[in-house]
Amino acid sequence: MCGFLAEFTYTGTNVTEVSAFEMLLSLSTHRGPDFTETFKGEYYQLGFNRLAILDVSQLGNQPKRSPSGRYHVVFNGEIYNYKELEQNYQLKNLVSTSDTEVLVHMLDKLGVEKTISQLNGMFAMAIMDTNTDKMYLTRDFAGIKPLFYGVAKQGLVSASQFNQIFKHPWFRDNLNYRPEVIKEYFAFGYMQAPNTIFKSIYQINPGELLICDKKGNIKKQIIQSFDFLGLSNAKTNPQKLKQKVVKATQSQLVSHVPLGTFLSGGIDSPLITAVANEHKNNVTAFTLEVEHKDLNESHVAKAYAKNLKVKHTIESIQTDNLLHIIDEHFQKFSEPFGDYSSIPTFLISKKAKKQFTVMLSGDGGDELFWGYPRFWDVYRKRHWFSVPLKTRKPIIRLLNKLKLIHTWAPYNYKNLTDFIRGKHSHINPDKLNNIFEDISFSKEFNELYGSINTTSRTSLWKGMRWNEFYGHMQRVLIKVDRMSMANSMEVRVPFLDKEVIEEALKLDPKSIRKPEDLKRTLKDMLADYIPKNIIFQQKKGFAVPMESWLKSELKADVKSVIFDKPIYGNEIIKQKELRQYVKDFYLDKHNSAWGVWHIYAWQKWALKEKLI
Repeated sequence: MCGFLAEFTYTGTNVTEVSAFEMLLSLSTHRGPDFTETFKGEYYQLGFNRLAILDVSQLGNQPKRSPSGRYHVVFNGEIYNYKELEQNYQLKNLVSTSDTEVLVHMLDKLGVEKTISQLNGMFAMAIMDTNTDKMYLTRDFAGIKPLFYGVAKQGLVSASQFNQIFKHPWFRDNLNYRPEVIKEYFAFGYMQAPNTIFKSIYQINPGELLICDKKGNIKKQIIQSFDFLGLSNAKTNPQKLKQKVVKATQSQLVSHVPLGTFLSGGIDSPLITAVANEHKNNVTAFTLEVEHKDLNESHVAKAYAKNLKVKHTIESIQTDNLLHIIDEHFQKFSEPFGDYSSIPTFLISKKAKKQFTVMLSGDGGDELFWGYPRFWDVYRKRHWFSVPLKTRKPIIRLLNKLKLIHTWAPYNYKNLTDFIRGKHSHINPDKLNNIFEDISFSKEFNELYGSINTTSRTSLWKGMRWNEFYGHMQRVLIKVDRMSMANSMEVRVPFLDKEVIEEALKLDPKSIRKPEDLKRTLKDMLADYIPKNIIFQQKKGFAVPMESWLKSELKADVKSVIFDKPIYGNEIIKQKELRQYVKDFYLDKHNSAWGVWHIYAWQKWALKEKLI
């Protein structure tokens, strides 16, 4: 796990000065504090900050050339099937035991496209083909690792961090907003690939390969996609799926530095911990214990650890500890990000780093195995949206008045797609439209929600899973990547192994008959390791009492950055409406702590980057 910066110039343009390039590279030093190196060529430049995980010797350093000298590579992440690839392709004369070594040999043997299609792991990489003068950018199929790039008249710049692009000399004096993406940030709290809030700066989509030549021609292709709609009609069974989870977890236990697992009171991380403990000696599970009783689930984690007979480290923290690191945690975001569970994620990573450099987590389980209650809520209320809105509204109003139902969703949302999107948005659509007058969402974001097929029960469930995977889960992955790498720690996610994803997508949603059936497959797997009577606990979520904080300890700072500073982007944001939204929160006219946090986090990011 590392951070990199790559620059590729078009014909007739020189690369930037080494000193400026190194300054930009230094912005991601926390992603890779063990070794830094740059290479300056005639028309390209590569820089790398290394967090040493496999082959911690200098032989594992980057940038790294292929044996033929044709390919020059910087690569962030892990290739979990690198040993299989070494054997399958009979790779010889490897000079190190790192996965990068296998990668560069594979490039010589198969070329870029075929090599990338063979990889199972989490990765972002820039590959320079010095024979054809082409730069390749690619990112893993689940979007676990970040990869930003900017397109300028001088050339193309790619990096692990957003600020390494917009601070580059080719972009920093010419930052033009994308109003629709800024609106999306305020609603959803993150920048959804392939977009960013600035024109000419983008993200590589999960599973995508970008190819750029010396004339500035850019071509994109999808290297890996998944059968989310189940068009193959293939089915799986619990045993086969478990085998895939076990295999993925085993492959991700390979590390030349200390490795542990996160352990919560839910289903996902306990299952990963159980499998890891079965296949590796002395695995240590790590749990954060908080004083807030409504958020603390350490007692459940303790019961899990006791049953698994796993070594268990519990780190107890007070609310004050979380409050004190909020500003420190903001300093590590290179992009605007508004999920306040990033605060405990930052702290648990900071605490775990004292013992470990690599951790396994259960991220991806909720999205792949229908774990969120909102899945069931949408399914349960779907029939209302087949009734015309004009007819539906008075019926909903009457039934609520008679207390025969307790929902306003079919009244407030025009259709089922709007209802699904509303579950991910944290500012009321009417308020949002007042703040962003005459600004629509982007085409890409509309496609993310507009592509959910609601014509049948099965297509709805599968469509919601597709949406969660490429939508909400991307926000989760941003949070985990940025907060773990802020502490120079790698987090691996076995549920997002390529083979696990492919097998999980063969599950038939018809088996979900009641709320308790959500994530039933994983619950049954965990029952192979832990008694059922302690499994079916209600997960409390990895959060903080944000509404209370915003109205007490954080109130002064919120008012300072929102009311005493200009709102960043005020050319397109109606400051009066935005500030009134925050005032209304303090006047108890609404209780959306999430929405206020999105605004607060936006301002904290802009101030940190000296944009205001």
